[in-house]
Amino acid sequence: MNFTLKVWRQRDAKSQGHFETYKVENISEGTSFLEMMDILNEQLAAEQIDPVAFDKGCKEKHSGPVSFDHDCREGICGACSLYINGRAHGPESGVTTCQLYMRKFKDGSTITIEPWRSRGFPVIKDLVVDRGAYDKILQAGGYVSVNTGGVPDANAIPIPKKNADESMDAAACVGCGACAATCKNGSAMLFVAARVSSLALLPQGKVEGARRAKAMVAKMDELGFGACTNTRACEMECPKHISVSHIARLNREFLCAKFKD
Repeated sequence: MNFTLKVWRQRDAKSQGHFETYKVENISEGTSFLEMMDILNEQLAAEQIDPVAFDKGCKEKHSGPVSFDHDCREGICGACSLYINGRAHGPESGVTTCQLYMRKFKDGSTITIEPWRSRGFPVIKDLVVDRGAYDKILQAGGYVSVNTGGVPDANAIPIPKKNADESMDAAACVGCGACAATCKNGSAMLFVAARVSSLALLPQGKVEGARRAKAMVAKMDELGFGACTNTRACEMECPKHISVSHIARLNREFLCAKFKD
C-alpha cells in the first residue's frame, strides 16, 4: 500500500506551522499507524537530514524526522494523540492512534496528520503537544487521602456491583485529550467528569467529594478549557467510550458542593 502524508510541522508553540508532504510506499495493511510513522522517519533519517531540525526550524522543506508522541502502543497511556483526517485518533471508533491499522485506509489515499488543536494543549514540536494541563487538574483533586499501611481485603467494604461497574467504566479514561481537542468549546469536562465520577461512586472517594469537584472544575477553568454545551462530540470520539452521563454526575457533585458553602 502506498500513501501520501500531509504532516503538520511546527518548531514550537510560538512558531508558525505548516504542512509538509511525504510519500511512503510498500506499507503492509497489517502495519499500525505509528509503525507507518516510524517507517517515514527512517526514510527521512536515511536521507541524512538533520534529525533534530531545531536550529533550522521547520520553515525549510524536509526539516528532519517528524516528532510524535507515543509510549505503550497498547492503547492504555493516551500519549499517541493525533488528528488523522480531521478526526481524533483516526477514522475508527473505540481505538487510540496506536491501535489504528493501515488497512483502514484506501491504497493511494492522502492522509492528513495534525496535533491536537486546543488552547489547553500547546504544541511542543510537530505533532507533540503538552498535555500537562490534565496532570494539573488531577493534582488539584483527582485522588483520595488515605493513611498508608497494610492493604485491606478487597471485600472489606461492600460496594454495589452497579456502582463498581460505573466506577470502572469512568476509570477507563486514559487522559489522551481527545475530548477537549474535539469539543468546539475546548472543554475538558468529560475528562474531569470521568475522574470525579470514578471516585464519587466509591465509599473511599465520597468523603472528599465536595472538595474534589470544586477544586478540579476550578483548575480546569483556570487552565483555559471551555465549558460544556452538551454537543456530545467528546463521547463520540473518546477511544474508551466514556459516557456523558458522567458529566451529569460531575454537575450534581459540583452544585451540591456549592450549596453546602
